Amino acid sequence: MAIKAIPVPRIVAGLLAFVAGVVDACTVFALFGLFVAQVTGSFVLIGVQIVNADIVNIIRTLAIPVFFLGGFATVFVAELAGDSKRALCWTLFAEFALVGTFVLIGLIAPHFDHPNAPWALVASVLGVTAMGVQSALVRLLMRGVASTNVMTTNTTLASIELAQWVIATRRLSKHPADGAAFELKRQALGRFAGLWPVLLGFLAGACCGAVGFQVAGFWFLLSAVAILAGLLVWAIRHKPV
Repeated sequence: MAIKAIPVPRIVAGLLAFVAGVVDACTVFALFGLFVAQVTGSFVLIGVQIVNADIVNIIRTLAIPVFFLGGFATVFVAELAGDSKRALCWTLFAEFALVGTFVLIGLIAPHFDHPNAPWALVASVLGVTAMGVQSALVRLLMRGVASTNVMTTNTTLASIELAQWVIATRRLSKHPADGAAFELKRQALGRFAGLWPVLLGFLAGACCGAVGFQVAGFWFLLSAVAILAGLLVWAIRHKPV
């Protein structure tokens, strides 16, 4: 089966970005500075560990292959689903189950006093895998949606599109009949419109996650689980165009 991406409302991308921001901020506090939503930091931390001869934090080394395997497995889940709608439902359910189990462990397990404590390792693997699944499902199944958990590229693209819009606007102010400038402005605005909900969603999630975790601990992460449950219901009821 050829996996076909389907159009989704921008609010879906924004909500997934919010979930990634919440989970990422909470794991930084709960799991000794671990970023689960993207692996760029993990590459850097491996280099730092080599220089510092730090072999203590196992999950920082495992984060890259675990994230990779999460995305790898998502492709097979989507392929086995049979069609795009079912694939979206199955992969969203996988993320929901992973984040839900991660939160459950955080609520019932003893306090994580060391990054290599068994429950801390399990929670870390679940969090990283969940974000690997989210990253892959967005790429595979949501047409035209920017990454919902890696903001470096999105920020770069947003700056480019905004600059293109400014350039086209200036050209049109001097030459109102410039069709090429009008098209450039239209396309830049359209692409920027797809980026800002993701950027704003992740920022809001990170801020809310940081504050929420300080106030309510792992209980606040139930908000992310609730959002994923809502997105799963939406996916089940959604009729792809």
